[in-house]
Amino acid sequence: MIDRLATVNAARTLKVVGTILILSFLLDFLILLFPFQPTDKGWQIGLATALVDRGIVPMVGLGMLFAGYWIDSTNDGDRPQPVDLRFPALILSSILGLLFLLIFPLHLNNVNQAKSQTVTRITQDADQAETQLKSQLTQLQAQLGNAQVKAQLEQQKSQIKAQFTDLLKDEQKYKQALDNPNLPATQKDLLKKFKANPQELDKFLAQQSDPKALADERLNQIRQRKEEAQKQAQQEALKSGLRIGMSSLLLAIGYIIIGWTGLRGMGALQGGGRKKAPAR
Repeated sequence: MIDRLATVNAARTLKVVGTILILSFLLDFLILLFPFQPTDKGWQIGLATALVDRGIVPMVGLGMLFAGYWIDSTNDGDRPQPVDLRFPALILSSILGLLFLLIFPLHLNNVNQAKSQTVTRITQDADQAETQLKSQLTQLQAQLGNAQVKAQLEQQKSQIKAQFTDLLKDEQKYKQALDNPNLPATQKDLLKKFKANPQELDKFLAQQSDPKALADERLNQIRQRKEEAQKQAQQEALKSGLRIGMSSLLLAIGYIIIGWTGLRGMGALQGGGRKKAPAR
């Protein structure tokens, strides 16, 4: 009697938990649909990602639900169930299989389009930054044509060189600068370079006062950031396509097998039951 009661409780628990898992996924699905923006590629990508990430939940629920019915069948034979959820569960499984099968190519296409848009936007931003930089270079070169501006620039170079020279000659100040946590590492590297070779200081000041050299350096930075951003966008698109696409395909195969084979089996059982019915 105790074993029978435990079996009944286990079967009921499995069916209740399985049903709750399936219903929770359906509730999440309805919530994820809002705000409804079917023409927005970003909304489609987000919906597909969220559904695939939750896609295993109803499959676990189906497994627990059918495990509960199987326990009932081994315990009570073919006694009719008061509420049989197996047939609607198999229909739902087939629908989910078709849904995830459609998500597979749709998500890959959306991710590819989003990647192309992102790469195009990155390229446009970089081109705009290069155009602005060239315009600023032209203006700066025109200003340097003024003798007064050029003289002020030379005076600033002399002052900066004197400050660096005094710092490099004073070992105590030099060590304090290297030990200063607020001083950026790039500036510390420059100080070490100037200390090892004082001629590097003159080269550095010449580069800093040369607008063409500064523009080239800035241009290289813009192009490097553009390449890194484009590479990151391509990698993110590849990861999303592989993870969501392949997971969606696997879920589709699983749900279709569960749904279609289950429906076929129930049809065979029902057909067999009709054949065994005694003739009057």
